[in-house]
Amino acid sequence: MSKKNPEREANRQRHKEITEFLESVGVSDVTGVQELFKDLVSSVLQNGHEGELEEELGYSKYDYRNKETDNSRNGHSEKTVRSSFGDIELSVPHDRKGDYEPQLIKKHQTSLSGDIEEKILSMYAKGMSTSDIEAHIQDIYGLSVSDSTVSRLTDKILPVVKEWQQRPLESVYAVVFMDAMSAVRGKS
Repeated sequence: MSKKNPEREANRQRHKEITEFLESVGVSDVTGVQELFKDLVSSVLQNGHEGELEEELGYSKYDYRNKETDNSRNGHSEKTVRSSFGDIELSVPHDRKGDYEPQLIKKHQTSLSGDIEEKILSMYAKGMSTSDIEAHIQDIYGLSVSDSTVSRLTDKILPVVKEWQQRPLESVYAVVFMDAMSAVRGKS
């Protein structure tokens, strides 16, 4: 009697479900899969922008009973963002006062990949290892970034880091020390 491998069975079932899904949406080749993924990314980004504006305003769309601000939604503007999957068309929401600053895709940002590169460099500058950065990008963005890619990107800032490490130090540095326990003890 042969033992069934549960992982293999789960993979077969997943493969079957994915195949059925792709057939149901009319995808039959790699180009179609890339377009489908691009549409998915677009949808996630679009919903993210709507969620950001909802958080900024403090009420959900059409929920005027809970509106506690004089600011409101004020249409959308079209934006094209470059990604490794191709150009993604977004409809970025606006508020009437112009206070809303998108965080997911910032104003004037035209590329998704450049933003990821900046985040990788920032994490490296804060002391994360390349394998930690790879795992973090996978967890947060669902993107697979190899150690070699992270290393290639971090090599860009090595000269700046070395220069900063070898800079001459000032002769005097100001230090401020605050003892919060004294304030707490004084009240008792």
